[in-house]
Amino acid sequence: MAERIPILVVDDDPDFLELVSYNLRLSGFSVSIAENGPTALAIARQTPHAVILLDTTMPGMNGLEVLSELRHDPATEKVPVFMLTARTKIGEIDRAFEIGANDYISKPVELARLGAIVKAKLQKLSVSPKSK
Repeated sequence: MAERIPILVVDDDPDFLELVSYNLRLSGFSVSIAENGPTALAIARQTPHAVILLDTTMPGMNGLEVLSELRHDPATEKVPVFMLTARTKIGEIDRAFEIGANDYISKPVELARLGAIVKAKLQKLSVSPKSK
């Protein structure tokens, strides 16, 4: 059996987390979850993940603040982060990319396809030309 891809999903909606986790597990991921920014940072620093799916809108520490912390920590600075959010205004998307997001997945997302979407985005990152 193929090794599962470790993924951290961060969202403040426990029902959404449960649905996303279930569907990602079906797609071959090993899923860790966090319902807030501080928990996400602790998990990300403690356990290596192949990718982090990060909601933008959360109480307390929002997703952009979490992203900034991830990018400024040597333990997590290179982990791909895909923003998974209903916030799709161009300025917000641009801000996420400025901070260091690797990609953006808009909610609502077809949960049965989420695993394939994440895998395709990871594949794209691994084959994209590196600066020399």
